[in-house]
Amino acid sequence: MPGAGKGTCTTYISETYGVPVIHLGNMMYEEVQRRGLDNVRDEKFVREDMRRIDGPAVLAKHAARKALAEIENGAKAIVFDGLYSWSEYKYLREAFGDDLTVIAVAAPRALRYQRAIGRKDSHRQYTREQIEARDIAEIEGLEKGGPIAFADYTLVNKTSQAGLITQLSEVLDEISFP
Repeated sequence: MPGAGKGTCTTYISETYGVPVIHLGNMMYEEVQRRGLDNVRDEKFVREDMRRIDGPAVLAKHAARKALAEIENGAKAIVFDGLYSWSEYKYLREAFGDDLTVIAVAAPRALRYQRAIGRKDSHRQYTREQIEARDIAEIEGLEKGGPIAFADYTLVNKTSQAGLITQLSEVLDEISFP
């Protein structure tokens, strides 16, 4: 969910291991900008429109194509940031089988909201009402809980970035990443 710490994890992995990161959410934001719309106000509309046109796994399809190109270019591993829906999870599981390891990053809702409201990144700044509405839309409309519940590992981010990275490092060691 927004503000849980996914970006902290993917940045760490990318910088530490030199692994490419494919941001599913950024593909949607790119489409919002391509259409000349507002990231916060129009994100939900564009996300739903993309899924209406190309199916509920549209972002996973684009991400899988990018991942396969990275693998062809020699990448040993790929990190997907922002698995949004059950349909995307199923698509990526089918595409990559047991090579797909899902790590959920969770945090208490109040703390996530505080983080999301305080972001400096202008295309991801939210008011409390906006972040709560986004949470509800993602849970009800995208069935976002499925990938979180089905994750192979779950990190609980309620202390510090260092604490989160420690948890992540333990999981990466366990799975012999990369």
